[in-house]
Amino acid sequence: MALARTSLEQWAVLAAVIDHGGYAQAAAALNKSQPAVSYAIARLQEALDVPLLVVEGRKAVLTEHGRVLLQRARPLLREVETLELLARKLKQGWEPDLRLVVDVAFPRELLMNIVAELQQLCPSTQMQVSDAVLSGAEQAIEDSTADVVITTRVPQGFLGDFLMDIGFVAVASPNHPLFEIEVPLTVGHLARHVQVVVRDSGQKHPRNEGWLGADRRCTVSSIEASLATVKAGLGYAWLPEHLLAPALREGTVRPLPLAVGSLRNMELYLVLVRPELAGPAARAAAECFQRHVPVVKQ
Repeated sequence: MALARTSLEQWAVLAAVIDHGGYAQAAAALNKSQPAVSYAIARLQEALDVPLLVVEGRKAVLTEHGRVLLQRARPLLREVETLELLARKLKQGWEPDLRLVVDVAFPRELLMNIVAELQQLCPSTQMQVSDAVLSGAEQAIEDSTADVVITTRVPQGFLGDFLMDIGFVAVASPNHPLFEIEVPLTVGHLARHVQVVVRDSGQKHPRNEGWLGADRRCTVSSIEASLATVKAGLGYAWLPEHLLAPALREGTVRPLPLAVGSLRNMELYLVLVRPELAGPAARAAAECFQRHVPVVKQ
């Protein structure tokens, strides 16, 4: 097989020029001199005998050939990055850090049991456990800012395992005006009162899932704050059954008598974000979640 006429470094330099908006910016990002960046691009175009960049104004932009070729080169650059990261992980053994992002609907007691077990299994690994609401978990997957994610949706291009179903119940404080209505409640009844919703923790594609669209709503930052707001009589909400159990027993909240829709179901999935790079701690975490939640979808 003939030797390649171009190098991965040259393609990485081309990608940096495009991604960072110019030769000077690419040089700063790559910790190289600007002449070194220009030389790498020149050698790449010379080897291919195809123009890859043209200058428009003060900015270098891809030619049509350059766009096609760089698009094909990017997966190769990612593969090399993955290979080098994997080599570092193999050298380290247990990962120094383990990042868990968990949807707020996941039962806290189960989560604490899992964290406790992982502390015993990999005591040298520092764990970061973050809550996510709605699209926040998906964003952590897409941005690779977590190793293991519990999410209500698996983004396109990723694989996930079903973990469990979470039931949500529409509730309000026993003294809420909605309980004075003597017929099964409809959306029209609910729209006249404040709905408590939890703010989406994602930034890119936030969702208003579960919100009925009424003008009157109270947005809080956590599911626990939502329960506290409902118990204070300041609104109604759909909340997880496992979180509501003590409040229902104590009588501090009551299920709303809706005509339809008083119960909702949410599916949770486990995603190992980059399985090709997953070290023993990440794989142990995934196994722990699956073992502590032995629920099989019907």
